[in-house]
Amino acid sequence: MSYMKIALNEAYEGIRNGEGGPFGAVIVKNGEVIGKGHNRVLADHDPTMHGEVAAIRNACRNIGSHSLKGCTLYTTAYPCPMCMSAALWAGIDRIVYGCTVTDTADIGFNDDNFYEAIKSGEAIPLECENRESCLELFKEYESLRAQRY
Repeated sequence: MSYMKIALNEAYEGIRNGEGGPFGAVIVKNGEVIGKGHNRVLADHDPTMHGEVAAIRNACRNIGSHSLKGCTLYTTAYPCPMCMSAALWAGIDRIVYGCTVTDTADIGFNDDNFYEAIKSGEAIPLECENRESCLELFKEYESLRAQRY
């Protein structure tokens, strides 16, 4: 079975159970599926539970690591900005997608406002507050020499 077929099966499971949109994903490393997931926004009441995020969380749990370097993400649609960011944070090397941004917008999942907000730098109003106290927190973290990721 192809990896995209597994992603499609994930997506079908999600839509047939009323869990969210038609978005499924699979993460593969060295020819082995290490994680999979589908959109669960409605089921979990969580706007971040997109198929790609679900697959990333599943893969990381399965391999016991926060790094997915060396992995390929197969997804039924071009990743939204959040999912693309999650893939970047996870260190995923390659993404293979099915439907395009236009295909996704055509069924009501239009991400144009996110792309415009990113380009303009005006996604949500930002305000800096209590910086000195937060810098103290950062100094303590640095002193602990904690593992960076």
